[in-house]
Formats: sequence, structure tokens, C-alpha cells
Amino acid sequence: MLVPMRAILEAADKYRYGQAAFNMNSVGQIEAAVHIHELLRSGAVLQGAEASNAFMGGELDFMHGSAPAKRVGAKNIGDAVKKYGGSSKVPVALHLDHGKSLEMVKACIDGGYTSVMIDGSSLPYEQNVELTREVVKYAHPYGVTVEGELGVLAGVEDHVFSATSTYTNPMQAVDFFKKTGCDALAISYGTCHGANKGKDTRIRREIAIATKECMMHEGIQGFLVSHGSSTVPQEYVQQINAMGGRLENAFGIDVQQLVDVAKAGINKINVDTDIRLACTRNIMELYRDHPELKNSPSIGRLYSDLTANPKNFDPRNYVGSIMDMIMYGRVADEDLERINDCMKDGVIESIAPLLVQFGSYRKSHLIEAVTCDQMADRYKKEGI
Repeated sequence: MLVPMRAILEAADKYRYGQAAFNMNSVGQIEAAVHIHELLRSGAVLQGAEASNAFMGGELDFMHGSAPAKRVGAKNIGDAVKKYGGSSKVPVALHLDHGKSLEMVKACIDGGYTSVMIDGSSLPYEQNVELTREVVKYAHPYGVTVEGELGVLAGVEDHVFSATSTYTNPMQAVDFFKKTGCDALAISYGTCHGANKGKDTRIRREIAIATKECMMHEGIQGFLVSHGSSTVPQEYVQQINAMGGRLENAFGIDVQQLVDVAKAGINKINVDTDIRLACTRNIMELYRDHPELKNSPSIGRLYSDLTANPKNFDPRNYVGSIMDMIMYGRVADEDLERINDCMKDGVIESIAPLLVQFGSYRKSHLIEAVTCDQMADRYKKEGI
């Protein structure tokens, strides 16, 4: 069933495990993600960023997507999550990743999102507080979870650009929770957006511990989020490069570090790059093993777009010729089905180990089955 993300994070916090959150960029990926969460009996947090909404709204220049396209894409993603997760036996939340405006938040809630993030981390502190509080006032009457961000992560991913990082101050995080009423807060503690996090990156676990301790001292029941936490499996990178890719300095966060911080106060761990790499590796292998597909009427153009830039690993940059399948899940022939299977298998392969390692597998029964309407009543009674 679809639930507000808060319900899933409450269980992760109470039982001290990490809840992974995965970015989705096609109907097939959403189907596969719900399926593997069901098999492993894990609650699911699926995410769509603003750029993902633009892409799923049909704009190939998704980094500069228009508001109308984002609204269309938010509904397309919402419809797919409802189709595959609405009657699921495990709780499923759909979360907006790095929303930049109240208007985008409204579009996502209209489209079926049960949770939203408003990222005001680049603003002066008081403006960040004001924007986040405004989103809370709008979202909570719908029972929709709100995530904010405090501190700036280095790296590049979708609409997030920063050359340097600014670590989160634990006491300011407490103040932020109090002033905004947000449910969850993404903190900066050494992770980094994108695939180029740097070899042997060390995250500052003590910041998460101190922030959680301060929250507990002040009686704040909020949840901490780790952005930029893809693990970037090195076998994916090596396999892509062996088939002609040119991925350089592609390193992620060590899984054991993420397992440790999940026990030290981090409740939600965002992963995106791992899925992109696995899908691209699978598609490259398909063309390698079946070279006749390079001339396929339905997916030959995809091969040309895929190989045009050996440094690219994001499927959104080369699947423009098959957008009907990407946006609506319409598989017109066997060749398209093979591509769809590559992407679905990539999602399952990259997600399954993390559900086990972070500890959310076999925990879905611990998550309260609460609807957004029921959560809205709670917010109202609590005056949030």
C-alpha cells in the first residue's frame, strides 16, 4: 500500500536499520523496484527528482525541464507507483528528491507523491527555514511527509551543484526541526553527489551521532537522511569500461560506512548512481552479445545514442528514442522488451544487496500501515 514516508522512517528509527531510497526514471524500473522490495519484504521509498519529473514528462533536456513537463512527469511517476505499489503487501512511499519550489511540491502532491523534499540548503539559513516551513504548512494537511536539507554536499547530481561541502551544525539542525516542523532532514557529513566521490571517502559519523543526540535531548522525533550515498560498485565500472566506456575516478561510499551510520542515527540512505550503472552495463552487454540489435528498427537508434559518449552512464541521456516505453511502460516488440528487461534486472541487482546490508529486509511488518489521510489527522492533532 502507499504510505507517507514518515511511517517507513519511524520503523527504521525505532529498530535501528537503514532505509534505502532509490531514484526511479522509467515505468519498468518502478515495477522492478516494487517487486524486489516485495520479495525481500522491505518497505520501499522510491524517489523522483525534479529532473526525473521533467524527463518522465517527455523532455530530453531534463536538466532544463519546464514546469508543465515536470507536472506531467510527476503524474506519470505517481501513476506507475500507484499501479505497482498501491496494492502491494509492503508499504511503499513516493518521495520528491531535491524539490526547489513550493510549486514543484504542489505538482508532486497532485501527482500522487506521499512525501516531498524541499531543498533550501543553498539559501541563507533563515530563508531556508522560511521556505521549508511554508512547504510543511502546505504538505502536512495532505498527510505528506516533508524532508528539508541543512548543509551543502559537494558534487553534481541532477539539479544539485556544489564544488565544496559545508558540514551540518547539530545544534542548528535542532533549531531547524523546531522552527520548520519538518519530518526529516538531510544533513551534510561527508557524502557527495554523483559517481565521482573520490577514492577512500570517509564520512563523519560523529556528526550524525551528535545531531541525533541533540534531537533526543530536545524531545524531537525527526529523522536524518544521507544524500549522495551511492556505493558505485567497482565491478560495474570495470565492466562498462571493458566494453568501451570511459568512466574515470568513479568511486562511491563504502557500504560498511553506511551500515554503521544507519545504526548511529541515519534513517534514510539515498542511492541513484548504482542503478544507472547497472542498467547501462546490462544494455551494453545486450548489444555486445547480440550485435544484430544494433540495426534493430526499434532499438538501433538507442545503440547509437548509447555509444555517442563513452563517459556517459545515465540512461536518460540515450533512451530518447524509446520514450513511450520509458514514460508509459508500453513494450511494442521483443527488442524493446529486451531493453526493458535489462533495466529491470539492473534495478533488482543493484537494490537487493543494499536492502539486505542496510537491514530493511524482512522488516515490512514492523511499518505501520497508515494512509496519508490518517497521517493528516495526526498532524492536525499535534498542531504541526
